[in-house]
Amino acid sequence: MSKKLWEASSKQKNNSLLYKYEQFISKKFNKKFNHKYENILNWSIENTENFWSSIWDFSKVKGLKSKMKLKKSKIFYKNTFLPKSKLNFSENLLTKNNMDKALTFISENGFREERNWRQLNDDVSKVSKFLKNIKIKKGERIAAYLPNSIETVEAFLGTVAQGAIWSSCSPDFGINGVIERFSQINPKVLFIVDKYFYNGKEINVLERLPQILDKIKSIKHVVITNYPGEKYLNDQYKSEKAKVYKWKELDKIKAKKIIFSKFDFEHALTILYSSGTTGKPKCICHRSGGVLLQHKKEHQLHCDIKENDNVFYFTTCGWMMWNWLVSVLASKASIVLYDGSPMYKKEDLLLKISEEEKITLLGVSAKYIDTLRKTNTSLKHKYRLSKLRTICSTGSPLSKEGFEYVYKNIKKNVHLSSISGGTDIVSCFVLGNLFQPVNSGEIQNKGLGLDIDVFNDNGKSLRGIKGELVCKNPFPSMPLKFWNDKNDNKFKNAYFNKYSNIWHHGDYAEIKQNGGFVIHGRSDTTLNPGGVRLGTAEIYSEVEKFKEIKESIVVGQTWDNDIRIILFIVLNPKFQLNENLFQKIRLQIKKNASPRHVPTKIITVDDIPRTKNGKIVELAVKNAIEGNKIKNKEALANPNVLEKYKNLKELSY
Repeated sequence: MSKKLWEASSKQKNNSLLYKYEQFISKKFNKKFNHKYENILNWSIENTENFWSSIWDFSKVKGLKSKMKLKKSKIFYKNTFLPKSKLNFSENLLTKNNMDKALTFISENGFREERNWRQLNDDVSKVSKFLKNIKIKKGERIAAYLPNSIETVEAFLGTVAQGAIWSSCSPDFGINGVIERFSQINPKVLFIVDKYFYNGKEINVLERLPQILDKIKSIKHVVITNYPGEKYLNDQYKSEKAKVYKWKELDKIKAKKIIFSKFDFEHALTILYSSGTTGKPKCICHRSGGVLLQHKKEHQLHCDIKENDNVFYFTTCGWMMWNWLVSVLASKASIVLYDGSPMYKKEDLLLKISEEEKITLLGVSAKYIDTLRKTNTSLKHKYRLSKLRTICSTGSPLSKEGFEYVYKNIKKNVHLSSISGGTDIVSCFVLGNLFQPVNSGEIQNKGLGLDIDVFNDNGKSLRGIKGELVCKNPFPSMPLKFWNDKNDNKFKNAYFNKYSNIWHHGDYAEIKQNGGFVIHGRSDTTLNPGGVRLGTAEIYSEVEKFKEIKESIVVGQTWDNDIRIILFIVLNPKFQLNENLFQKIRLQIKKNASPRHVPTKIITVDDIPRTKNGKIVELAVKNAIEGNKIKNKEALANPNVLEKYKNLKELSY
């Protein structure tokens, strides 16, 4: 039986945007919902086209709305919502143009700066004009290698205002990770920061630029930003391979009111990257209209974000939550951008910022909450958090202990909304709402408009049993396509290879009898440490460079309410795993992939399990080390090897 931890008061429910939306659709469609989330949810699934059309109307999307609500197709991902509708994504995020605060940046060094809405509009105008001046056309790609700063948001909005396609990596991505991603999309412009800071350490990013330009020959223009509050690392940087500008040169451009061109609802907005387990990361291209509708729905109806609220989500611009955070501007709320370690000199730093900035919604990872819990410190008397109405937790499953810690030690009267989705949909499948109670260890329910279910291997719906998370109906934030994916082969294999014409997400999940959800982690081989999805391919590409290592296999191990990365290696003859080799492996992965890719444990083994056609089987190893049932042993060439992975003492601490 689930333990109820919190329930919104009648006043909170009646003042919510979900309540206003209920009134809106009740009047529009002449139907009563009796203030029950399940009733609204069922209607939204049964009336998909009316639902998404109503989100456009209720949230007041700026654009030209078509009369046709849905162009149906027998193929799941070819269903098209609001066809022939036109909008500009940036215009919908810049509907305010006054002196109210829009953006706040805070670095781990303590530097703080703001932009009001008027300044934001002016700065976006300058970026947009700059891109127009260098003849950037609709559909061309703009890449960003930037921190979570105000300039990054402005570069993004200026890019998509012009109809160009945005793609970003955070500076903690290693050089190979950046090149692997951006080289696939042939960007014409690169925005890059000179340096960044993490946990007190200054890291030079500009020194990576020559190699980037050498490998990605499509880049013709480079814009260098200096880290906020710091001097340029190299004020006179020059290159023979691209024209180089400094951000302050863009500042000199005269700001003018932006004349927003309207683009198709399906127009490409941004390219995010999958956590590839084989080959290069897949380039997931998202559509403008679908992302806007989905984000507005989640922000307003699920998170109750209102005009002039202050929203703070700890993220980097290499994670889809950055896109989610920036879209908050479309609800006329302000956002706080923090860059650096979330615990720099202070474990509760994010709460300190939330107090000082009068945050109404705070977003953190489950890992962060768990870390605070382990300090065994009560924070509710240290910080009043008087404006805080919602805490969102994502990235990995939040434990029952984590749920209870928030209410006991952070704030008693707060909506703790555990949410789960991913890069694939740049949004959530399951999340919270104010009409239902918060139960310990559970996500409250499905997102509106999404027919989410849990299946067994045979496609049978399950309750109270772990299975595969699926979505049975199309939705607007499905990816538009994978970049450079002929005939959609990679796309179809990613989401539709397990069940016929049903979206398969790759999460183990469980639906409770009350409709709540528990996410049990990835069902595929994607890694998820600290809530950030990573692919194994980038680890393999670095490990393969070591002459000492014959072969390897990488898996994620569930550990301490999180996932830690385990690297198993088979050594070549005459070599051994000593401290020197251990550190060399970790350093190379950190430098060329990212710090997040670095394995916690490196363990030597005699052999690696593989299929009869020679493919290594990561999932079988993961199941072996976690004591789960191993399926399809008959497909393995050497199934007995798996016994050696069970009950390893190295994995017990």
